[in-house]
Amino acid sequence: MTRSVSIFGATGSVGLSTLDLIRQHRSQYRVVALTANGNANAIAQLAREFDAELAVVADDAAYADLKDALAGTGIEAAAGADALVDAARRNADWTMASIVGCAGLPSTMAAIEAGKTVALANKEALVSAGALMMAAVRRSGATLLPVDSEHNAIFQCLAGGKIDQVRKITLTASGGPFRSFSLEEMRGVTPAQAVAHPNWDMGAKISIDSATMMNKGLELIEAYHLFPVGLDKIDVLVHPQSVIHSMVEYVDCSTLAQLGSPDMRIPIASALAWPERIATTCKPLDLANIGQLTFEQPDIVRFPALRLARAAISEGGAKPAILNAANEVAVAAFLNGQIGFLDIAALVEDTLCGYAPNNLPTCIDDLFSIDAAARRRAPLVSKSATNIATFTVPHVITHKIRAMSWCSKA
Repeated sequence: MTRSVSIFGATGSVGLSTLDLIRQHRSQYRVVALTANGNANAIAQLAREFDAELAVVADDAAYADLKDALAGTGIEAAAGADALVDAARRNADWTMASIVGCAGLPSTMAAIEAGKTVALANKEALVSAGALMMAAVRRSGATLLPVDSEHNAIFQCLAGGKIDQVRKITLTASGGPFRSFSLEEMRGVTPAQAVAHPNWDMGAKISIDSATMMNKGLELIEAYHLFPVGLDKIDVLVHPQSVIHSMVEYVDCSTLAQLGSPDMRIPIASALAWPERIATTCKPLDLANIGQLTFEQPDIVRFPALRLARAAISEGGAKPAILNAANEVAVAAFLNGQIGFLDIAALVEDTLCGYAPNNLPTCIDDLFSIDAAARRRAPLVSKSATNIATFTVPHVITHKIRAMSWCSKA
């Protein structure tokens, strides 16, 4: 039976990996909709290759180019935020949600509210709107399949088990490219160094998040929502080889772990074929060649993002959304050469400690208001709808570890 699929963020690393798997199994999948931010030529080329029904660009300014590129193909072209939401409501059996950042939240929520099977690769949406998103899943009967390698690993380890029999969930982290760096060494690292992950091939934003370990902090919040065992039962362990992607320990003290090569096509394939499996061309795991697997506790002094994330989800309310917004702003500033690497976590902490909305978020509009306010409060000003940011310095940001603050509650 052919499965119909839509891919949001089709020109990104996760989207392209998903299409690579579909390319290997063309008879099993039919593409309904493909979306991109503004690269009209790239999305048009993919839409033609996979005979998609619809191609969408988020940037209205790219619509004319998209329409021209698809002229005579019979493929529908659309543009804008509303078009993304409409595409998410189309009749697809399976939807990949891989638009980076909170920009992916409306389309992801639209697919969930339509009761679809959603493969979730957009961690920021769940971090910012976790409570609202999970409530929508329960209301609509949608199926949420985790695509992040760690959460997909947990999902697989829970197959056949019961969530109330879980003693502990352990998310593994590679430690990133600066795992062994001192604070002084990290102070001078460049964006080029930070995006060079030792194990994974990822986009720039997620690579920076991995380097600061904010990625693992966001994944901790994701796991809190996806697997309701309680925050005290979710840990992070550094595992430099990136072979074990996560572990689940049950009450009888048996621990199940999911292992695999560090290739995002493996967890994507798991979600794409679920509840079945499909063959991939990924490199098989060779444990004899790897030789040994090592583990260590994360250092929250050198990598305070873990502490900030745990504190944010512990306090709840608007704090996770503020954390995510401030981090997106800080990462953009670092990639643009406007702040230093250590300033990323410091900027996030400043924003968390300096902004406390009066009301808890009760709907998506509330979250977008909080997100926008958090971005304004971080020392960055968005200059365009394409999220190009200019850094303004009201004071010198220095790396600091607060001994006593809201952010030290973890």
